[in-house]
Amino acid sequence: MKELTVKADDKNLEQVLAFIDEILEAHDCPPKTQMQIDVAVEELFVNIAHYAYSPDTGPATLRVETQKEPLSVIITFIDGGTPYNPLAKPDPDVTLSAEERGVGGLGIYIVKKSMDNVLYEYKDGKNILTIIKKI
Repeated sequence: MKELTVKADDKNLEQVLAFIDEILEAHDCPPKTQMQIDVAVEELFVNIAHYAYSPDTGPATLRVETQKEPLSVIITFIDGGTPYNPLAKPDPDVTLSAEERGVGGLGIYIVKKSMDNVLYEYKDGKNILTIIKKI
């Protein structure tokens, strides 16, 4: 398992993505899968940066594990911000136009659709969101 803890700030997104990509590339992750994972990581990290500690900021930890059968990456986001389960929100109606649909919810919807599994729990004062993707 590899772990990175950074201040939950947009300025650290590049460092977060470099950390993830180094691990994915070491496992010969196909480019399309890596792009899907990067989009999910960006969405989730930016959400933590913007909302978890608002208006302040705090730490965000990413834990990355791989498993062999099937070859998968497991990325866990941990923050001590306001308890929030993004999976509890209903999926947006993507058949509506952007104007009719309203603001919000599309990012987590994309994460849920592009990952093989997305899990959330609130434990010991921490939001713990895990994404799993076969590579």
